[in-house]
This record gives sequence, structure tokens and C-alpha cells, in this order.
Amino acid sequence: MCEVTAAASTRLPSDASAPRLARLFLRGARCPQHHSTVLDDAELLTSELVTNAVVHGAPPVTLAVECDTSSGMRVRVTDGSSRTPLPRAARPADVDGRGMALVDLLSAAWGAEPTERGKEVWFLLRRSSGSGPRGRSARDEAAQRWGP
Repeated sequence: MCEVTAAASTRLPSDASAPRLARLFLRGARCPQHHSTVLDDAELLTSELVTNAVVHGAPPVTLAVECDTSSGMRVRVTDGSSRTPLPRAARPADVDGRGMALVDLLSAAWGAEPTERGKEVWFLLRRSSGSGPRGRSARDEAAQRWGP
């Protein structure tokens, strides 16, 4: 584990303010030494997981972030529903349905596990040169896949 930054967690409201609050928390809790190159992708993917927890899950919603200097940034979102999220194929005209596909595309690894009170969905971002797994930013990856 990281000697610079301790793991941190917070409880989020189960409403539309949760993704914004999650991004603010993530910015404050991230490791300044090891996470600067993955922060943009982490904010995007955290927003997606928290939105899913609010829209498709159940309270309580919590967010945890930790730094492992050997593997990168791990973000975990828990909620009170046992329903497991799955990536789905959204059509170009769809206004939603891309969140888990983005998590799958941009993270080094992700998963969902049952807990005593629901589930935990997590992702891992590896430290990089500031780009996604294919050498492009998260925005470039998404634009390539789904258009501007």
C-alpha cells in the first residue's frame, strides 16, 4: 500500500448530486504522488459507477479510493442492491447504456462482488503517461467508439 496517502471512503446521497460529490471526494482523496496521470479517467469511471448505484442500485451508496503503488488506483462503489452490472451494447442514438462499457474499456481491471448488504463494483487504473490503455485519453477512446 501507499506510504503517501491512506485509503479513504465516504457515504454518498442516493440522488442526482452523488456523481458530482463523488468526483470532488476523489480529487481530494487521490494520491498526489501516484494518481495524477489517471485522475481524469478515474473521475469519469467513478461518475459512471456512482450513477449506476443511484439509478439502478439501492441505498446506502459508498465510495472508497486507495493507492497501491505497485498496481495503481483502485476505486470501489458499494450499494444496497445485489443486482450485478453488465456492459451492454448501446446503439448510437441511445442516451445511456455506455457506463459499464466505458469501465471495461478504460480500466486495467474491474469487477463486481456481492456483499452482506448488496454489492461492490470496483475498477483499477494503472499509472500511465496520462492516456488510456491504447495510448489515447478517455475522451478520445469514447469518441472513437461512439462518435462525438
